[in-house]
Amino acid sequence: MKTESNTTSTAPSDTDGGPRPDTHGMVVIHRGLRREARLLAELVAAVAPGDTARAAVLAAHFRDYRLGLHNHHHGEDEHLWPVLLGRVDLEAEVVLRMEAQHERVAGTLAAAEAALPAWESTAGEAERDRLAAVLAEHRAVLVEHLDDEEAELLPLAARHLTVAEWNRLGEHFVAATPKPKLLLFLGLVLEEADPAERSAVLAGLPLPGRLLWHTVGRPLYARTTRRVRG
Repeated sequence: MKTESNTTSTAPSDTDGGPRPDTHGMVVIHRGLRREARLLAELVAAVAPGDTARAAVLAAHFRDYRLGLHNHHHGEDEHLWPVLLGRVDLEAEVVLRMEAQHERVAGTLAAAEAALPAWESTAGEAERDRLAAVLAEHRAVLVEHLDDEEAELLPLAARHLTVAEWNRLGEHFVAATPKPKLLLFLGLVLEEADPAERSAVLAGLPLPGRLLWHTVGRPLYARTTRRVRG
């Protein structure tokens, strides 16, 4: 089940003269990441002191979010940056900046993970406020990176990657993610997609995957968001 877009445009690529990837699917994914990063900080900050049941729900959601973001970024580290660095010249600075931003994002995720257990076990006010501050910093760093990637990096990918190379990002995500979590992440992507974007994402799934989303994934995601968002 792929969560990256694998549609193509008819314009030739700079690599082989063939069709080049439509990178807009990454923008749809980023929309979900921005939303979840914002909600995590807001929802944690709103938990009443001592409410360990609510803390447990949000801690589990953070771990799911962290898994999805890690696998998304790891796919870029493995399959995007090395290919682009081999094909660009002056624009290599853009790729190297993306790599450095990934390190900063990973650092904020590690800080949140380190602050999580103390709050999860006690739901203490001081522990809550510390975690909420770390999550707010994570969101700021993440949004800066996603904005920069969409403005500077995606046009490079569209010019210099083949469709098959671009699709490896989605293939990597699927291979690295536990199967029960794929429907959750698909829901995160589709939540704010417009009809055309939703159609494009679902068209990239095999027929069994589309059926599984409609019969199992959509109600599962609805239940999950109700639980997480209260």
